[in-house]
Amino acid sequence: MPRVVVVLGPTATGKGALARQLARAFGGEIISADSMKVYRGLDIGTAKPTAAERQAVPHHLLDICELTETFSAGAFREAASRLVRELWAAGKLPIVVGGTGLYIKALTRGLVAAPSRDPGVRAALDHEIAARGPAQLHARLARVDPESAARLHPADAVRIVRALEVHALTGRPLSALHAQHRFTEAPFRVLKLGLTVPRAELDARINARAERMVAQGLCSEVATLLDQGHAPTLAPLLAPGYREMVAHLRGQLGLDEALRRMQQRTRAFAKRQLTWFRPDLETRWLPASAPDAAPGAVAEFLRRA
Repeated sequence: MPRVVVVLGPTATGKGALARQLARAFGGEIISADSMKVYRGLDIGTAKPTAAERQAVPHHLLDICELTETFSAGAFREAASRLVRELWAAGKLPIVVGGTGLYIKALTRGLVAAPSRDPGVRAALDHEIAARGPAQLHARLARVDPESAARLHPADAVRIVRALEVHALTGRPLSALHAQHRFTEAPFRVLKLGLTVPRAELDARINARAERMVAQGLCSEVATLLDQGHAPTLAPLLAPGYREMVAHLRGQLGLDEALRRMQQRTRAFAKRQLTWFRPDLETRWLPASAPDAAPGAVAEFLRRA
């Protein structure tokens, strides 16, 4: 059975740096588990590895989609599973790194057999989101699927729409399908390493990184995407940082206020990531400031029969 090391945790904890360190030490290659880094053109705002970092260590599942394309957890599971098997067969250690918990769960524990997207239902829900905003649809979701609503942020339009779509197509809450599946599949032997940072320090890291992104040209990156004809309502351009820079470019926010809101939304996003990851008892948590135990944990994992 192929073995996989997963480096997970909230944003701005240094997951990529640790993954590259482990890849160099153990002859590994990196598989990105980040739902935004799959998109071409989203570079600064997603903190993609630099060209030098990619040259030093091979990275997979970066820049594989246009902004207008949809990339799902199922698509990730299919692509990442294939890569894991190919890398392991070639004598390379697959190292999955990212903060998209659903992707990691889909790869390591399987995926719920929910219905495919329905163009009619999806179009109606998307129209309603655009007209009324995600908060009102979140309130509707709370009535038909309170468990899903409780774990989703009221502004998470993509997942709110998906949960309502599943309910419309099956008559059952998405949370019930999750409970029925139980996520007991185990296609790989997995070591999960999570990076943790005290909350005040994590907030400071997030704030400082947002400032660096703006200094590095995030606003120009967004302007280029809009000049290419991409609609600002595309899901990738609603991510933290991108939505705020769109508002700034449209004259709706000053740059300082756009930065402040970007920092605020990213801190809230990190909190939701922690809420997702913390219940997983398989994860071995390490302090991000001194993850010295990581190489030893990987070495022990690889020695086991």
